[in-house]
Amino acid sequence: MRLPFIAPKIPVLVIRGLIAPRAGLVNLEALSAPLAKAAALARRSQNLVLAIESPGGSAAQSDLIGQAIRRQAEAHDIAVTAVIGDVGASGGYWLACAADRILANRLSIVGSIGVVSEGFGLDEFILRHGITRRTRTAGAHKRRNDMFAPEASDDVAFTQDLLDQAHGAFKSWVRDRRGARLCADEALIFDGGYMLGQTALARGLIDGFGDVETVVRELGGKRARPVYFRAKPPGGLLARLLRGGAEALIDALEERSLTVRLK
Repeated sequence: MRLPFIAPKIPVLVIRGLIAPRAGLVNLEALSAPLAKAAALARRSQNLVLAIESPGGSAAQSDLIGQAIRRQAEAHDIAVTAVIGDVGASGGYWLACAADRILANRLSIVGSIGVVSEGFGLDEFILRHGITRRTRTAGAHKRRNDMFAPEASDDVAFTQDLLDQAHGAFKSWVRDRRGARLCADEALIFDGGYMLGQTALARGLIDGFGDVETVVRELGGKRARPVYFRAKPPGGLLARLLRGGAEALIDALEERSLTVRLK
């Protein structure tokens, strides 16, 4: 029984930032604890709100987080509402599809249901400057897409196959979660392009317009208040200072060349 003088509490899981398996970014390790706490509170009202601000990132982490949200929702009969703020695109939209209902602003950036792998080609640069690279491998394809070697046709075909598989998984997830709400012309949805919220509504990618405060009152009544759950920031100041610019650059280069990203 709910006492009349106690304001209902609606849990809001905040998912903000790039999706990647690194400290300080959105990933399953960072969100596991806040998701569990939010789901525990959600068992009272049977409602959970996802506040999403993300342009995307790692395909694997997007899938891991999305599946974790669905497990909590199905295990405890929780209705999930996603609220997209400025942007819920690519991996951010993947996470929104873990919800039963998706809301956004009419000017939110939504969609971008596509996959990308990016890198650099520096083979002509090192040749021009007389630089010789010495690499030894065991395994014919250990150095696929080597940025210091000329692009090989079989590497291009291999990478495209990976991208197509990941894109297929993304499309299947959206179809499973959105169902008949999607517009019939899938070319308008799955071409990798992004759109404003008002177009996303017309094409069935979202269900309406709204913000977190409005949704909380809708779910819990006029006196309801949100209880926010979010990932903890990375360690102290010293830990952040130790991560220098050179290390961050190396991470960025490795991530671009080795991971399939939703963008």
